[in-house]
Amino acid sequence: MSNTDSHGTILVFGDSISAAYGMAREQGWVSLLDQRLLQKNHKYQVINASVSGETTGGGLVRLPKTLEIHQPDIVIIELGGNDGLRGYPIDRIQQNLQDMIDLSTKVDARVLVIGMVLPPNYGRRYTVAFETIFQELAAENEVEFLPFLLEGVTTSESLIQRDGIHPKPEAQPMLLNDVWGHLEKMLM
Repeated sequence: MSNTDSHGTILVFGDSISAAYGMAREQGWVSLLDQRLLQKNHKYQVINASVSGETTGGGLVRLPKTLEIHQPDIVIIELGGNDGLRGYPIDRIQQNLQDMIDLSTKVDARVLVIGMVLPPNYGRRYTVAFETIFQELAAENEVEFLPFLLEGVTTSESLIQRDGIHPKPEAQPMLLNDVWGHLEKMLM
């Protein structure tokens, strides 16, 4: 992304939802974020370091170098969905996310944590514990929190790709609006 006269950097560190899976990268919410920042005259460069299929463990391995290279002012962490879909232990997901928050705040970046929910077939105990991770981490670390990026999108089959998971291009402005509501107050 290229806001050439930027005064700061926003790092989006997510999985396929932020990597614009199943569509042109320019159609994804992260590219739309770059456009909105320009329209509203916010001088931020957006770096999309999202990788389809990424887990919190993989993200934790990649994050230190990514922080070193880009030196972001804001880090948006949108990871955990793939861990949950694979049934990874809750405490491991939580520790990985905590470590990513710590790494980000250690370099003086402000953090926005984006939560995720799981389909009910994973069982109530696991899905509730999974969803609670994000809320607890945001509260404990006093970071900005968006409970569920796909709110409103998953209720409409017309906005979801054939795989039943990933939002279509038509849904991307909705995702951006959800993120924007939390991100805008973090911009300086």
